[in-house]
Amino acid sequence: MDKKAEELLEKCENIEDSSVMGSCKAMLEMMAKSNETVEDKPNETYLQMAETLTPQDVPKVLELALKIRESGDITDPDLKIAASKLIRAIEMS
Repeated sequence: MDKKAEELLEKCENIEDSSVMGSCKAMLEMMAKSNETVEDKPNETYLQMAETLTPQDVPKVLELALKIRESGDITDPDLKIAASKLIRAIEMS
């Protein structure tokens, strides 16, 4: 993970910004609909993550967003846009 990603992770710990939480939820729901998988064996489905999202989950969702944005395997442009929006929302918070 590069330095910028680490800074974003630190910034989003315990974040309670409603726009960031909304972006997290939207991206997770989009991942559930597109059947894209980023983690080998997620402990819960992306839809379950979206439904139970708390501020403490934001760093984990940010890691997913960073992986989605950089992944060559994920071709869904809407999902990549949602990941980029989430990353920007955290940068701006």
